[in-house]
Amino acid sequence: MKLLESAENYLEAILMVGEEKGNVRSIDIVNHLGFSKPSVSVAMKQLETNDYISRDKDGNISLTESGREIAEMIYERHRILTELFEDMGVSHQTALGDACKVEHDISEETFDCIRKYYKSKQK
Repeated sequence: MKLLESAENYLEAILMVGEEKGNVRSIDIVNHLGFSKPSVSVAMKQLETNDYISRDKDGNISLTESGREIAEMIYERHRILTELFEDMGVSHQTALGDACKVEHDISEETFDCIRKYYKSKQK
């Protein structure tokens, strides 16, 4: 199932904040993405309903297996595309922004080829 770009961004943010802080709460997502508390609350409820995240009684957010799979895929795309753009001479801020735009729309086939090409050039 293809998720909306916003859902992918939320899952990626949960993964990133979790790696940085350990525990993830809704306020951490608000601060990370710069979205409003109500927007994040609605998104978290939707992600939980669709079994991409779970929340414990203290409000800590965890990715489910399917949520983690999507988050890791998007985050890998983000990292590789950012590095590739920077290696091509794009400024860091522009590379970050462009990678965020491209990571959601690029086909799996094209990204696989980019990943293989980029990794072969790093050796």
